[in-house]
Amino acid sequence: MDNLFQGLIASKTRIKLLTRFFFNPLTRAYLRELAKEFSLSTNAVREELNQLTKTNLLISEKKGRQVLYSANTEHPLFPELKSMVGKVMGIDKVIDSIVTRLGDLEKAYLIDDYAEGKDTGILDLLLVGEIDEYHLNDLSRKTERYIHRKIRSLVVSQQEFLDMEATLISRPHVMVWEKQTG
Repeated sequence: MDNLFQGLIASKTRIKLLTRFFFNPLTRAYLRELAKEFSLSTNAVREELNQLTKTNLLISEKKGRQVLYSANTEHPLFPELKSMVGKVMGIDKVIDSIVTRLGDLEKAYLIDDYAEGKDTGILDLLLVGEIDEYHLNDLSRKTERYIHRKIRSLVVSQQEFLDMEATLISRPHVMVWEKQTG
């Protein structure tokens, strides 16, 4: 699955940028910030940012002397790219497995680095509901081998979640699943 983008897109820098911006479309970043994060030269990152901006996949906004980049959520390919990024990162497999096998899940959040679109190799999940933690650990180990990433989970009850919601809001987070009612 990791080769999905590599088979379609030759530039590793472009893949990193698409992942960074399309996993969490609320993410915004500056050129130097991205160059530092990817350990690349600003010229290499600038070239790819220019290409993605030219095709309207990214939008740029001037803030003083700097340019802030973000995903163009109005682009016709946005839903497909967002879905592809999620699949490449393995989030869809993790959530599907948890939802179908582990109990009464209310909500699932991706927090911290991955919520910002940073593929650090450690996926942090916040799961709200009554989850069988023994089976979660077993399933996490199996899924880690499949997606080639470490999974760290924090399971909280609905009340615990309400108590910590203010703290969660201040951290990077993306809701990746919510139980449908009705």
